[in-house]
This record gives sequence, structure tokens and C-alpha cells, in this order.
Amino acid sequence: MATTLKTTCCIVGAGPAGAVLALLLARKGVAVTLLEAHADLDRDFRGDTVHPSTLELLDQLGLIEPLLALPHRRMQRLMITTDHGRETLIDLSRLNSKYPYIALMPQALFLQLLVDEAVKCAKFQFITSANVQQLLRDDVGRVQGVQYDSPDGTSHEVQAAVVIGADGRFSRLRKLAEFDLQKFAPPMDILWFRVPRLATDPAEELSGTFFTRGGHLAVVLERPGEEWQIGYVILKGSYHDLKTQGIETLRADFAALVPALSDRTTHLHDFRDVTVLSVEVARIDRWHRPGLLLIGDAAHVMSPVGGIGIQYAVQDAIATANILTTPLLNGTVHEGHFTKVQQQREPAIRAAQRFQSFVQSQIVAQALRTDQAFHLPLQVRLIQRLPLLRRLPGQIIGHGFHQVHWQG
Repeated sequence: MATTLKTTCCIVGAGPAGAVLALLLARKGVAVTLLEAHADLDRDFRGDTVHPSTLELLDQLGLIEPLLALPHRRMQRLMITTDHGRETLIDLSRLNSKYPYIALMPQALFLQLLVDEAVKCAKFQFITSANVQQLLRDDVGRVQGVQYDSPDGTSHEVQAAVVIGADGRFSRLRKLAEFDLQKFAPPMDILWFRVPRLATDPAEELSGTFFTRGGHLAVVLERPGEEWQIGYVILKGSYHDLKTQGIETLRADFAALVPALSDRTTHLHDFRDVTVLSVEVARIDRWHRPGLLLIGDAAHVMSPVGGIGIQYAVQDAIATANILTTPLLNGTVHEGHFTKVQQQREPAIRAAQRFQSFVQSQIVAQALRTDQAFHLPLQVRLIQRLPLLRRLPGQIIGHGFHQVHWQG
């Protein structure tokens, strides 16, 4: 039977931005309905990083102990191994934080913790398998809710004072509201796959390390359990050619690049064991329409460089909660509040995307060239050698260009 539900804030998308925002608003007494298109949160994500700024938020919310009780690994440094040796790219141990590391954990566990905590709030509802089909509008075009279909084909409505689109890089709400997405073309795509991790593996040599040699580039990350997660970087649009050559080519190239894991390549049986991420950097000029606000990847698609997409999505959620909580409780929210969210967050987003573009053009693109030996850019080498600048990369990765603090 079709239903109509009324709430104050309808959030579409239970990713990091949506789940954090839902929890923050619900804890303040705002009536929140969180819609998720999938049946549950138990699926495989590629973004499995929880950065220091997010760990600090969880500490503030009283959730740091249950979070760190979940299976995770801690990464303090990002390294790079080239023909010239091994060098430090990022050192979080210098960060002024109680949590000077990145927690590597399955994103599904992180999201489930947030949702489970939000469910404890009286005015929170979580609806799964909710595929949004339409925006509900009044006579003057203001968004007043959404219509979604459940798996049995039944149509339902959620009427809300405010709709927040936090439904990721392929945002359905962004398409429905006809936002113009400005895209920037990174030089790369990424193949993600996993191989077994053995107790005898040289963890110090492998974990959090980029390897580059002969026009190839890969990063090795340590996952909870007995696995290494590999991000194998390829030139934009070259996946078809690689697939045509066969899985043996990928096995051989990776084995030559990371010899310590060469015996694990037999676990790549075919390209069904590989997930392709088409890397994209994009953003919309205006994050809102009357009654509708987009945040996170729905508003600005981040590259996987630095793993900072989750961090910026969470900080969007914090800023949104800081600005909208009181107007939502008072029934006085208007589009000017959405403008304030964008004005507060956009400078940091633009700076982060410029940082990612620099890494992609000056490091990644150079590493993928086969006609010359790879060298770190002069700017990076100077930062590594000047004590006053050595903390800067860790600050950018750990806290972002403008850290937002929850005012709850």
C-alpha cells in the first residue's frame, strides 16, 4: 500500500555525508527521514578511510570508542617507492590531533555505527530500498519532498520542509533538479582489487605505499582481515586495451611493480576480480534550489587522490547541521541558509580539487609516462626538506583546507 510520510528534513543517500548529517540533526531533535536506495549498508565500498578530522568528530559525539572497537588498521604515513628509493609523501604523526592517523575500515561498518546511533533518536526514520523517482514541488516550483518506489513497485511520498541530496557522485537528485555539472578530466582511472595478506609480508615496506616504475603506478593499503587492497592506476580510457590483452598482462605488470606480492597475482583469475573506478573531478556552480540542497559528492565529485572525499563529505554535513539545525527546529529555514552552507564550504572544496589536480598532473601523470624516469616534482621535494613546510601535507590530508567543527 502506498504511503505518505511527513517529516522536517528528508535526506537522500546514507553515505558518509547523509549518515553524519542525519545523526547530527536527529540528536538535536529535528525530525529526519533518511532514504537509502540499497537494501542495506552491507556492501563493498572503495572509500574505506576515516581521517583525523572525522575521528575528532566521533570523539565529540561520544562514538570514538565503539568506532575504534570495529576492525580497522591505522595508517600514519603515505610513502612512495621509485627507482631512486623510498620517500615520505605524507606524515600524519606530526599532526596536532588526538588521532594522528587514518583509520582504515570497511565503510559499511562506519555507516552502520552512525545509523544505529541515529535510530536511538525519537524523530529519526531510516528507509532502505527507497529508489527516488521524482521531486515533489509546489505551485511555484519549490521542492517539498520526494517520491520513491519500493522493490515491489509501490510508490511512496516523503513530504519535507527541506530535502538534502547526499546521494553521491552519480546523484539522482542532481539529475532530477537539472543541476549543471562542470567536469574536469583527470589523466587516470583506477583498478581496485584485493590479494591475500600473509603474516610474513613486509608490512612496513608495503602498507600505505605507492609504487612506481616503468610507467606503472599502484598503491597498497592494509585492510582489516587478511587482505591487501590494491589501487592500480592506468591512463584514462586505457582499460579496454588492457582488458583485451588479458588478465595475464595485469598480473605480470603488478608482479614486476610490487615484487613482494608477486606470488599473490594468481588470485586474479579474470577481470571479474577487478573493479574499475572511472576517476572524475567535478562540481556544480550552485548547490541549491528552493527547498533542496546538495552536499558531498552530489555537489562536488572528488578524485580518490588522498582519500579525502569522505572527509570533505563529512565536513559538508557538519557545516550543514551547524547552519540548518535552529531554522529547521523553528520552521524558518529558507534558501539563504543553503547559500550560507555553500559559501562556507566551497572555498575549501575548490582548494582541495586544485590540490588533487596538482597531484594528478604533476605526480600521477608523470609516473604513468614510459619515456622518462620518474622524479618527484620540485615543489614536493622542497616541502620534504623544509621543516616549516613539512607538516603541510599532513594538515591538508588530516584536517583539510578548512576544518569545520560541530557546534552541537
